[in-house]
Amino acid sequence: MAKRDYAAAVGALNTLQSNFSIVDAIRKSGKGMNKQAIPEMIEWCRKIGYEPSNFDRLKAIHIAGTKGKGSTSAFVSSILAQYIQPSSASPASPTKIGLYTSPHLRSVRERIQIDNESISEELFTKYFFEVWDRLEAAADAENTPEGTPTKPVYFRYLTLTALHAYLEEGVDSAVIECGIGGEYDSTNILLKPTVTAVTSLGIDHTAMLGSTLPEIAWHKAGIFKPGSVAFSAPQKEEAITVLQERAKERDTELHVIDVHPDLASNKIKLGLSASFQKINASVAIAVAAAHLRALGHTSIPDPTSTPHIELPAEFIKGLEDVRWPGRCEVRREKNVAWHIDGGHTLESIEVTGQWFAEQMAAANAAPGSAKAAPRIMIFNQQTRDANALAKALYKALQTGITADATSPFTHVIFTTNQTFSEGYKPDLVSINTNQQDVDSLAVQKALAKTWSEIDSTADVKVLKTIEEAVTTARGIAGDWAREAGAEAEVMVLITGSLHLVGGALEMLETHPAK
Repeated sequence: MAKRDYAAAVGALNTLQSNFSIVDAIRKSGKGMNKQAIPEMIEWCRKIGYEPSNFDRLKAIHIAGTKGKGSTSAFVSSILAQYIQPSSASPASPTKIGLYTSPHLRSVRERIQIDNESISEELFTKYFFEVWDRLEAAADAENTPEGTPTKPVYFRYLTLTALHAYLEEGVDSAVIECGIGGEYDSTNILLKPTVTAVTSLGIDHTAMLGSTLPEIAWHKAGIFKPGSVAFSAPQKEEAITVLQERAKERDTELHVIDVHPDLASNKIKLGLSASFQKINASVAIAVAAAHLRALGHTSIPDPTSTPHIELPAEFIKGLEDVRWPGRCEVRREKNVAWHIDGGHTLESIEVTGQWFAEQMAAANAAPGSAKAAPRIMIFNQQTRDANALAKALYKALQTGITADATSPFTHVIFTTNQTFSEGYKPDLVSINTNQQDVDSLAVQKALAKTWSEIDSTADVKVLKTIEEAVTTARGIAGDWAREAGAEAEVMVLITGSLHLVGGALEMLETHPAK
């Protein structure tokens, strides 16, 4: 590989994606998660010079779940950042906070953050190729046979890169979000996390994790470890039973966290606005408190014995300052209020609908609001049951429809995840979708048919790219402003696939309204 810049690193990384045919075969086989995944991951670690015990230095927090694990991780990282001190100032305080999450929205570097900032292109490139070269050297030393993989797949490779980067950069509190599941997830090589947590559970990745809540709970609870504090958001009883059994097996006790009174009463204004974020923030409070106590901050109350700790000023600031793009995010430009939230499971699309319904109700209640203003949705979900998601979204939005409105949206646009007419930014390339379906707009046409059956009053369009969808929404808003006045604002909901959300953010950032 001659050129070794950031573009070369992303290009090399994209060669490690599992293509659609492989992913689809796994889904259809029903074979589930690979029980050899952890031994294989440990072997990859050894090839780059690490034993799992080396990662104890990171004092990791490990978070699994179906919904809200990324937001919870972001809340935790934001709280911990308020306690950062130079190493000489307080041995009980973290000096650098790592945050490892997935997927990314605009740049792969978002997955590997230090002190709540994506690592730079230079650092990403440096650590990416250090891992690459060590794996190449290991393959050469072992005379690896032709055709045998010499690199792990995409997510595992990024996990190796993140852990390597965090050790090299001196991170001493790392918030690590699971990818899929827990028991066999590549992040589950951590031996001694200070705290583990399971966020809200739902049905997702059924080919990998099983089709029932107890099966899924079993996988997620695989992150529990002896000596590590274990928390969970409230769950259905059948899931809690499994989580408690698994905690007992792992010689730890499970603590179930409900909404903190200061959040329930809106005493604190969270940086992530939706009401469902209150439970994620409440779990994050308990996690951060337990972690800081493990570091030596004994003045912070023990969340395992005090149901709802009194919040230090640092916790409040962390909760208020948190930023998590593409999740319950509102961005405004001339005549448009973009409401952006990824929702890729039935449960998550329902809470997205509830959030947007809250936003509609607030907008309608505002003085001088234009009741007849257009409302627009831009949607795609390429790989799951898109029609079921669309129906669930419509149902959830019914609660936000005002008396004089007949449907949640006047205009509905179904698009692919392709960002621009000329293609994708390399960071946004995904090869684990059926390209034939993308090219023929098969999913989008099916969605359009479904939505037209649900709501015959909506103007439904199928467009090839996110660029076209955003441009069309801007055009509708501009037409409305010419009729209703220069200050008129149209609400647009962008939801569904996080690939769509990422592409939309890329479009809004790089092609601002004129």
